[in-house]
Amino acid sequence: QVQVVESGGGLVQTGGSLRLSCAASGSIFGINTMGWYRQAPGKQRELVAYITGGGSTNYADSVKGRFTISRDNAKNTVYLQMNSLKPEDAAVYYCNVAILFRGTYWGQGTQVTVSS
Repeated sequence: QVQVVESGGGLVQTGGSLRLSCAASGSIFGINTMGWYRQAPGKQRELVAYITGGGSTNYADSVKGRFTISRDNAKNTVYLQMNSLKPEDAAVYYCNVAILFRGTYWGQGTQVTVSS
């Protein structure tokens, strides 16, 4: 069994910062790509950022320069540092983890609310 649990969401004012965490646990031999997605009401889920097992990163154009993804392989954890938050960043943020020999797993989501 594998569990993926996000944390760190909440309410922040425009221009503020939040740090999301996502930890994978269970029967894990190794983790490839770890990523963050988000889904706002009435919109499709979209990729925010991902980081490969080798540490390469990729960001959606809308968050480049404001968000930073990182990972701690010893803790099977991925982070998303979000700075200069805008109202349009408000969404439920989901973590996606590609686990060797087991497939991909989603977390339950964490709500980010940005007040104007």
